[in-house]
Amino acid sequence: GQLVESGGGLVQPGGSLRLSCAASGFTFSFSNYVMRWYRQAPGKERELVASITNGGTNYADDVKGRFTISRDNAKNTVYLQMNSLKPEDTAVYYCNAVLFRESSWGQGTQVTVSS
Repeated sequence: GQLVESGGGLVQPGGSLRLSCAASGFTFSFSNYVMRWYRQAPGKERELVASITNGGTNYADDVKGRFTISRDNAKNTVYLQMNSLKPEDTAVYYCNAVLFRESSWGQGTQVTVSS
């Protein structure tokens, strides 16, 4: 399958952004896939930010209460609403879809939080 992220950009501290990840060409129905957002800051390892299944959502501790992951299965799209952004949220954000042994990654979208 293919994942295409969008919505990144430059934002001031305290601001908001909404990332989107559009999926296509998957073997099974999009609704079956576990969808995750990761991020990778310069010089750091890629880390899991949030995940969503049909059973619920999970978040990394440092984004709880600020970020919200959601999905629209009719549009084959997953979103990441990011509020109260901090400079340490600066990273390339990647979308990931997993089901059984199938795993796909997007190309990433840059988020920069700076005044």
